[in-house]
Amino acid sequence: MFSKKKNTSKVDAEQRELYENARKRTLQKKRLFQHFIVFLGASILAIILNVVIGFKEDILLLGYNWFVWVILIWGFIFLIHFFNVLLVNTFMGKEWQAKQIDKLVAKQKEKIAKLQQQVEKDHPLPNKSNQKNFPENNETNERFKPISPDKPDQNNNH
Repeated sequence: MFSKKKNTSKVDAEQRELYENARKRTLQKKRLFQHFIVFLGASILAIILNVVIGFKEDILLLGYNWFVWVILIWGFIFLIHFFNVLLVNTFMGKEWQAKQIDKLVAKQKEKIAKLQQQVEKDHPLPNKSNQKNFPENNETNERFKPISPDKPDQNNNH
């Protein structure tokens, strides 16, 4: 009667990540296109307001009408958006980020290995030849010897 349907369409983590990356890139490009449309419409509106209708035509900044400055500043912001979406994300995408993380991890491992060598050099562990000279070390080692799993009834009382 009632049976649980098993989801046969299993998507592994890598495919899901590729899908999410593609979805984000598509959304970025869509927003860039929307930004361009709004920029174009607002630029045309500013030109019409100033030149055709004469709205605030007496305002001049450094010898240019105000709409020129609005278009230049907004155009600069649009160029930054364009470079960020199409150039920076292309060259500095997921693969670039993964490579940078791998490089940093390798550097950290290298530093840890150097520190480990320095610690071993500065504070060497006592070896068995040194333990013969110090009988208290042998006694301590015998007292704290681990119990063998093969012999659970092993008694460490000395």
